[in-house]
Amino acid sequence: MEQQERLQKIIARAGVCSRRKAEEYITAGRVMVDGRLITELGFKADPSLAHITIDGKPIQKEEKKVYLLLNKPPGYVTTLSDPQGRPIVTDLLPPDIRLRLFPVGRLDLDSEGALLLTNDGELANKILHPKFEVKKTYEASMKELPKDSDLERLEQGVIVDGQKTWPAQVKVLKRTKPTVVVEIIIHEGKKRQVRKMFQAIGHPVLRLRRTAYGGLKLGSLAQGQCRFLTENDIVNIFY
Repeated sequence: MEQQERLQKIIARAGVCSRRKAEEYITAGRVMVDGRLITELGFKADPSLAHITIDGKPIQKEEKKVYLLLNKPPGYVTTLSDPQGRPIVTDLLPPDIRLRLFPVGRLDLDSEGALLLTNDGELANKILHPKFEVKKTYEASMKELPKDSDLERLEQGVIVDGQKTWPAQVKVLKRTKPTVVVEIIIHEGKKRQVRKMFQAIGHPVLRLRRTAYGGLKLGSLAQGQCRFLTENDIVNIFY
């Protein structure tokens, strides 16, 4: 009996990308099934029988799932390739990891800290989808401590790119100069969001470090190093 699944789910489970990215590939006309161009997100196929290609290249059958936590240094881009030739985060992975892993979410070039990499598109989609509200914790360093009223604005939501951010959790970690440090916890993941939130209250971030996904903490993992995640680690992401 055929076991049909949505095309974007099959692509994600094959470790090609997240389900959200797979949907973009489909609607952009980059995916074919058994020689037929598919652009409808509701299309279903039997993953054991269908011949699926993206840009003419067949996707691999489902492979062993791998989950890594990387302490990203500044100066690396969170992509799988960069037209400008800058270092990419996968350059930091041990050479014996031969599977194609992709980053879950993003950290901009100058930001650092916790970054998940995996070939599990389903898990990536769950972490990134707003409905699951997976919290991300950041430490933001700046020159001066924002006023209590400005920190309250962050907690209630500020206008970024024309939209109000969801409420955040904010705590001052270090009050003394030359730099003060504020911890902020959000569950959104828009581009450069934390930097833009602090910019909105007039306190540009000098250094930004992500310290946790949910209950999964970066801990003592050295900068530039990574470690494999356990089942308990993955559960903690959604804690």
